Amino acid sequence: MSDGKAIENPGSKFTQVLDASAKLPGVRINRAAYLRAALKRYCPEEQIDRAIAASPAAAGVPLEVITEIANTSIAFETSKVAGISALAGLPGGFAMIGTVPADLLQYFGHVLRTAQKLAYIYSWPDLFADDDEELDEATEGILTLFVGVMFGVQLAQSGLSKVSAMIAAQVLKELPKQALTKGTVYPVVKKVASYLGVSMTKQLFAGGVAKFVPVVGAVLSGGLTLATFLPMSKRLQKHLASLELTKPGHRDEADDFIYAEVSEDEIELSKP
Repeated sequence: MSDGKAIENPGSKFTQVLDASAKLPGVRINRAAYLRAALKRYCPEEQIDRAIAASPAAAGVPLEVITEIANTSIAFETSKVAGISALAGLPGGFAMIGTVPADLLQYFGHVLRTAQKLAYIYSWPDLFADDDEELDEATEGILTLFVGVMFGVQLAQSGLSKVSAMIAAQVLKELPKQALTKGTVYPVVKKVASYLGVSMTKQLFAGGVAKFVPVVGAVLSGGLTLATFLPMSKRLQKHLASLELTKPGHRDEADDFIYAEVSEDEIELSKP
């Protein structure tokens, strides 16, 4: 994080976990590679190129296709979150964030992967400004809002809607950094991070990982079930599908496309 005071305590507790999870191997999704792999069974090459250069919505990718791909990505990450062993290789080790267990970092790694995939198929620009290991403040802010929506924080929905409207109105190809770091959305980001940080401080660090996951009885050490990760992912999908970015006036629902089943294993070309 470039500015240690960007999100004050207790939000910094959540920010530490967010930043550490984003550094885990395989967590960052390459937008262009993901969209190309996800759309290749549905769209002609020219349409895929336009989706990457602009967005799937601007390229006229039908909503049915977008929904199908989103559902496939959610199902894939939901199945993987229970089966993959704790990811290793975090620079500096887990000591950098004290008592945060490896299972929590693994869990948030899948949360971030899901958020990125849904964002890209629902026409958001690249969430990572560059390949630097550290997150910039704008990326940190937007990821905070995505996670907030997944965990049912209503204020996060409001913040995400504002950012979406800014990108749609100005036809931006990157995140509105000013709004996320100093402008109108920044106070929302701070409040959402603080809410999540309080939850982690009171529940996670005091009573274990399971208490932070919003379903009674969920145990991360044994793997998350459909009852935990799936509803959170669906909550974000529903909100993203409702935003202005998904429905620009030039969308043509009559565009021809090839509709075929595609597995997420085939979409896993998303690593840079």
